[in-house]
Amino acid sequence: MPAGVGKDRKMGVFGFFRRNRYEQLGYELYGAAVAAARDPWLYASLGVPDTLDGRFDLVGLHTFLVIRRLQRDPAPGPALAQAVFDAMFTDMDVNLREMGVGDLSVGKKVKIMWEAFHGRAQAYGRALDQEDEAELAAALARNVWRGQPDAGGAARLAVLARAQDRHLAGQDLTGGRVAFLPAAEAAGAAPA
Repeated sequence: MPAGVGKDRKMGVFGFFRRNRYEQLGYELYGAAVAAARDPWLYASLGVPDTLDGRFDLVGLHTFLVIRRLQRDPAPGPALAQAVFDAMFTDMDVNLREMGVGDLSVGKKVKIMWEAFHGRAQAYGRALDQEDEAELAAALARNVWRGQPDAGGAARLAVLARAQDRHLAGQDLTGGRVAFLPAAEAAGAAPA
């Protein structure tokens, strides 16, 4: 056997297992972000619209926070961040199909969702990096409430996002586990 061929084949097998391991961990981390985004307090107390768009925005916010955290880690952080992103958009594809969106339209709708997520992630990341609560609240109001009056919910959601970001900073997510703060606690409110 030529030099290196066995080694390449062996690395290929290990690469396969590594990819699958990251994929599974990505789904686990994404699942935790979805669970955090489904906290009823966010809808009842902050007034996040309990609509498909409102739920997408909260899933996107929590997923963004996980991805942001992982991207700051050395390897395998960036690979896990990509796996979380992939899990989110695979889930979006499946959900659209389950809602009856035709096969020809799914790709276009997922692309629109990806672009929306990317734009939001840039705005939220910039505001978090600059520690600009007003900018973060404005971005959240623009996206989550679609520019409609939010009765102070966007400012409280900004506090929550900052608290979750800090909370995630102290965790090792490489094992596929993440613990979000309860929403009311993160937003600085007493639980109802």
